[in-house]
Amino acid sequence: MLRAFLAVEVGEDFKRQVVLVQDDLRRRLTREVSKAVRIAWVQGPSMHLTVKFLGDIDESLIEPMRRAISDAIQRHRPVFIPLERIGAFPHPREPRVLWIGPQTKWNESEEAKRLAVLHRMVEDCCASLGCAIDDRPFFPHLTLARVKEGAHEVGRLLATSGVMDRPLSLGTLAVESIALIKSDLKPTGPLYTKLWQVGVGGGGGG
Repeated sequence: MLRAFLAVEVGEDFKRQVVLVQDDLRRRLTREVSKAVRIAWVQGPSMHLTVKFLGDIDESLIEPMRRAISDAIQRHRPVFIPLERIGAFPHPREPRVLWIGPQTKWNESEEAKRLAVLHRMVEDCCASLGCAIDDRPFFPHLTLARVKEGAHEVGRLLATSGVMDRPLSLGTLAVESIALIKSDLKPTGPLYTKLWQVGVGGGGGG
């Protein structure tokens, strides 16, 4: 068995831009939070857009999953996601995850609808191989940090700093391929290993 997830990898230039936003957010929060707050910041090299978390899967599924997803998405055009704001799950007042992603209104766009179709294709492929289905709406984002303790205090600081109201202009993240990534949990953080990559529209595989 191996712990794995499906994701869109982020290019190095894009990662550097996102890390600058992350560093600014970190400075704004950490200079005012109490010692009761504990925030785990995602390391720049580990940043990715999760398409589906698989959990523990049998290694025998690696190749069948590659073939199924490759066949399903080869006729789907790439999707482009604007990174325009900092957000929080489940709510800014009590954040557990801080992220960067599109504006809420983007969810109604044609591009968002095409991404939902692509995501459903991936879900169906995984379901055909016995993986659990996630019926929640898919909202694309890059995780910047996870609030382990002190969510209420972090929420208060987010509100007073105004950081979530500032528009960002980092350009668009291209969904041109999907990778299967193995995650090994280490004391220093997760270690990611790409097992395969298949291209959306038949390109970008490897």
